[in-house]
Amino acid sequence: MQVHPAPDVGGRSAETWGCAVGEQPVSEQGRDGANTDLGQDKAHSARMYDYYLGGKTNYAVDREAAQQVVRVFPAIETVARVNRAYMHRAVRYLAHQGIRQFIDVGTGIPTAPNLHDVAQEVAPECRVVYVDNDPIVLVYADELLDGSPQGRTGYVQADATKPEEVWAAVTERDILDLDRPVALSLHALLHFVIDAQQPYDIVRRLLAPLPSGSYLSLSHCTGDFDPAAWQAITDTYTQRGTPAQVRSHPEILGFFDQHGLELVEPGVVLAHRWRPEAGSGPGVLTERQVSLYAGVARKP
Repeated sequence: MQVHPAPDVGGRSAETWGCAVGEQPVSEQGRDGANTDLGQDKAHSARMYDYYLGGKTNYAVDREAAQQVVRVFPAIETVARVNRAYMHRAVRYLAHQGIRQFIDVGTGIPTAPNLHDVAQEVAPECRVVYVDNDPIVLVYADELLDGSPQGRTGYVQADATKPEEVWAAVTERDILDLDRPVALSLHALLHFVIDAQQPYDIVRRLLAPLPSGSYLSLSHCTGDFDPAAWQAITDTYTQRGTPAQVRSHPEILGFFDQHGLELVEPGVVLAHRWRPEAGSGPGVLTERQVSLYAGVARKP
């Protein structure tokens, strides 16, 4: 897995700013010039994910929490790499189907190649909007805006659990034409939306403005192959302030079925089995090591 080197932030090497060596203050100047609270006092799922991928945009508190997860489930780093590889394949597939507009909700910390890199490699005119509510993603958002001259990329801050807020922010940017098909990406996001937050309704509301011919691409962790380990993992996240909930195959399939979407073959499968490509992701893997379902579906 290629991991993008951290950008310079505020005139300092972001390798240092990202706390690979020594901790920095809890705020940093954002793209709008205002100080941004980066929440250094508690672990954050996006920074833990960055750690699993071998990145440097994480703090000691994130590494401690991530290492606790690794002790329970050493394959968590494999899960992260499989998720990235799936995203690349799904985006390439969608671009080859003629999709030229993408919205990526729950973007996370930039890791190259980013979604727009993959899409614009197939079709340089692709337009991509990234959405996240993590302040550290805002600081690094310039990494998400370096798209092709023929296309457009943008970043907006909004909370995925508030779909109307998401669409208001996206519409304001005027990058996507909602009269034309759009691919909605919800990658490794919904296991951080617990049942009390009504995740199925959130997906319905995110899909609602999209026209016929749009697509949903989704990946989601599961405890199907090691329930005890994944209970310990979700407990670790929850105890550190990020509620998490893994789901079974039928529950994940429900994100597609309840909205009448038409699944693309091979359906909702373990992510490394979704249209595999030579050299895409880790090698031979067990179901337990992957523990991540994924699927793509078309809105009729």
